[in-house]
Amino acid sequence: MAGVRSFFANLFASFSARSSKEERIGAYIIREHERGRQLTEILDDPYIRNRATEREVARLLERPEVVKTLGEAAVTEAQNQLG
Repeated sequence: MAGVRSFFANLFASFSARSSKEERIGAYIIREHERGRQLTEILDDPYIRNRATEREVARLLERPEVVKTLGEAAVTEAQNQLG
């Protein structure tokens, strides 16, 4: 029984870790953009490259709150550069 609990605890912990990681990366992108930096420049930061795959970044750029904050044009340009 303890093995099952441990399995599910680890499973849910990994979900929340990914979620909080995405939240931190998203917050970084938004914060840097509000400081006046271009989105393509931000996505090239070592902070982003070392913490997120291209797929994770692409998923972040699909989030409505990110698109609203950064603007559709900036997000579309960044998505085109990702591939």
